[in-house]
Amino acid sequence: MFRITSVVFTGLLGLCSVSSAALADGITGEVGAGISYQPKEPTGTRYQTTPVPYFDLDWGDVSLGTDDGLTWSALNTNGFSAGPYINYLSGRTANGALGGLRDVSSMAEVGGFVQYAPADFWRVYAQLGRAVGGGHDQGGVLGKVGGELGYPLGGGIIGSSGLMAHFADARQTNTFFGVDNNEAAASGYRPYNASGGFQNVTFTQSFEFPLAAKWSLLTSASWVHLVGSAADSSIVKQTGEVNQGQVQTAISYKFD
Repeated sequence: MFRITSVVFTGLLGLCSVSSAALADGITGEVGAGISYQPKEPTGTRYQTTPVPYFDLDWGDVSLGTDDGLTWSALNTNGFSAGPYINYLSGRTANGALGGLRDVSSMAEVGGFVQYAPADFWRVYAQLGRAVGGGHDQGGVLGKVGGELGYPLGGGIIGSSGLMAHFADARQTNTFFGVDNNEAAASGYRPYNASGGFQNVTFTQSFEFPLAAKWSLLTSASWVHLVGSAADSSIVKQTGEVNQGQVQTAISYKFD
């Protein structure tokens, strides 16, 4: 945990230092806290209810978001933006249904993004990065492509729909979905060597309900469908789920 916290903290200092205008502009956006019911790890062998923070903050060209992590729009013109990002990638404790497999360290995801958002209510984007700070043979290249559309529903309620596809190289896919011979002997899962490619497709539907001045209730539901080598993993086939769900709710406060 200290290693990942240090990486993210270093990234925060680095990104903030390259944008002095960000501090001058002040903070805008929303921050809050809530709970989430979601798979405990990507194969979907078990679920958990956990408290989660919510961030959607901007300091000029620097942003901090729950999903996208810490980003700096080094290039920002006519709706196009691009730059570096750093995010958190949760690990895995190999107990319960995953007993006999190796633990996966939590890691930092570092890379770059490009986005086209000519209006506040819609965007299309792509990210490509590398997971760093993991154990032996853990990590690799990963990324996502997607789009998001927001729309008013009346009474101050805002809806948002998003579609996203995750992809990863063979090393990153094997980190969570692979089973080597030693793990197979200890766990009972069939040996499996994953390949790279698209890993899942995720559809998310969200709503924001106004509660009072600057306060809102946020709700979100996601459907995750594993594809390709991830869906073919022996872990998924024996105890996991190809189709997974996630629901979240949070109370947020808006900064002007």
